[in-house]
Amino acid sequence: MMKHGSSLHTVTGNPFFSRGFTFVEVLAAMLFMAILVPIIVQGLVIANRAGVVAERKRIASQLADRMLADMMITGDWQNGEQSGDFGEEWPDYSWILGTQAWDLDTMRVVTLQVLYHVQGKEYIVSLSTLAPEEAEAQE
Repeated sequence: MMKHGSSLHTVTGNPFFSRGFTFVEVLAAMLFMAILVPIIVQGLVIANRAGVVAERKRIASQLADRMLADMMITGDWQNGEQSGDFGEEWPDYSWILGTQAWDLDTMRVVTLQVLYHVQGKEYIVSLSTLAPEEAEAQE
């Protein structure tokens, strides 16, 4: 049979045993969190930026596709270097159109670039297609 009050002393060997954390353990945990939290926050910021860039790149690609198709259908690409924006509906996007000779044949490379910004950094989406060289001479 156990004596009264001796069970805790017998198990731990110390009559002042407590079940809390030591000061060193608390400091170690705080140091670990001080290192880990900024890394996690930075990871979340990077993931957020990547998501925003991906969404805006998708929109820029669609805008470039539509604009380049319109330029090719109407023949406006033949007017040389051009630039502009997409109006009030897409105020954060602008475009630049350029043409150059294609090395492999008598065709022109028509390139439309859409520019947009994410958190102060400029990004560009470029779409190109080929157009017959004689289309310029037909006007």
